Amino acid sequence: MRAVEGTRPAWLRRRIDVRRLVTHDFPLKAIAVVIAIVFWVAITQNAAPRLITVAFDGRVPVERPDNVPSGYVLRGQLPDVGVTFRGKPGVADRVVLADLHASFDAQALTLGSAEPQDARVNVTVAKEGVEVIDVSPPTVSVRIERLTSRTLLVQPRFANDPPSGTRAGDAAVTPSEVRVTGPESDVARIAAVLGTVRFGDVQTDIVAPGTPAIPVDAQGVPIDGLQAEPGIVTVTVPVLPTATTRTVPVVFTLRGVVAPGYWVVGVAMDPFAVTVRGEEKVLASLDRIETLPIDVGDLSATRTLSVGLSVPAGVTLLRPTDVTVTVTVQALAGTRTFNSAVVVTGLPANQTAELEVTSVSVLVAGPVPTLAALPAEQVVASIDAGGRGPGTYTLDVVVRAPSGVSVQTVQPARVTLTIRAK
Repeated sequence: MRAVEGTRPAWLRRRIDVRRLVTHDFPLKAIAVVIAIVFWVAITQNAAPRLITVAFDGRVPVERPDNVPSGYVLRGQLPDVGVTFRGKPGVADRVVLADLHASFDAQALTLGSAEPQDARVNVTVAKEGVEVIDVSPPTVSVRIERLTSRTLLVQPRFANDPPSGTRAGDAAVTPSEVRVTGPESDVARIAAVLGTVRFGDVQTDIVAPGTPAIPVDAQGVPIDGLQAEPGIVTVTVPVLPTATTRTVPVVFTLRGVVAPGYWVVGVAMDPFAVTVRGEEKVLASLDRIETLPIDVGDLSATRTLSVGLSVPAGVTLLRPTDVTVTVTVQALAGTRTFNSAVVVTGLPANQTAELEVTSVSVLVAGPVPTLAALPAEQVVASIDAGGRGPGTYTLDVVVRAPSGVSVQTVQPARVTLTIRAK
């Protein structure tokens, strides 16, 4: 065994003193350990944190901005967007939908443009240290449209037929007009504003104070996004027995004679028919309702007036009303003959002229009152002798007349002119 031990290396045969290894130069070793720890802490604090990229598991709705200018409205459907962001582990991977807000800047869009515009979507995150790196889609298509208004009559509309044996009388809407406000393109589509009511099963007049005033297009489809002021109207519809009412035409009655030279071209009435109520035997013989006499004496221009109706005994108007009558008057067209002296124009001072015919007959056409007031001296007949030397000429007669009348014929149309030197 000793022979074997003699063959071991010297460093293996030496006894290692562990305690001495620890305590030898201990202050220097302690300082070295402290310095190493300080360096490790500094490097750890200054090193860039590890970041992760997260694609949000869901869609973020794009919110309508609150900076749309007054007098304009935002149009277009706002979609949801996908969001990818980057941040620290434990923060970026714990973002929820409530932390994300997607919107866009309405001030960056062109106001009043009818064409869609692409608005860039901006997504913010409520958690610190999280940065949005991608939004899909990056833009949304919207329009900033001008708000406008129109004042329109409210028309009654019946959702069903009246009960059997009855009919609807003249409906009344209160107020009769509403002001509709909304996007310019939608307001332009309005064909009517309707107040719809429904008849019951019994003969009872309809009084509907809570009827919505609904703007509709040409197909009768309600137009969304419009506001009517007031939005509620009252529709009143009398429900009448068909046996005791009748609709008859209105016939005008004229009295007097229009001014000389004028005539009545036509008479227009509104309404041109009315509904009356009365006993069946009285209504059976009633075929019209006449207006009170309309005085047209010395009338020389179109006139509009309100005229009452001459209602026979035993008959009443279902809806008392006057008739608006427009009497259209025009001047009669006629002719008048003038005997006009022929004037020679353009004759030099060193010449004399002699006419074979010294006057012509001129037929003038126009409104009769204008012709009657036309002085004869305003119808001037002349021939032009300018640039002509001594001799005999046959020349056209030129006639001038005031505006409002026209020259129809001139007899004779040509005259013989003899020019002599003085």
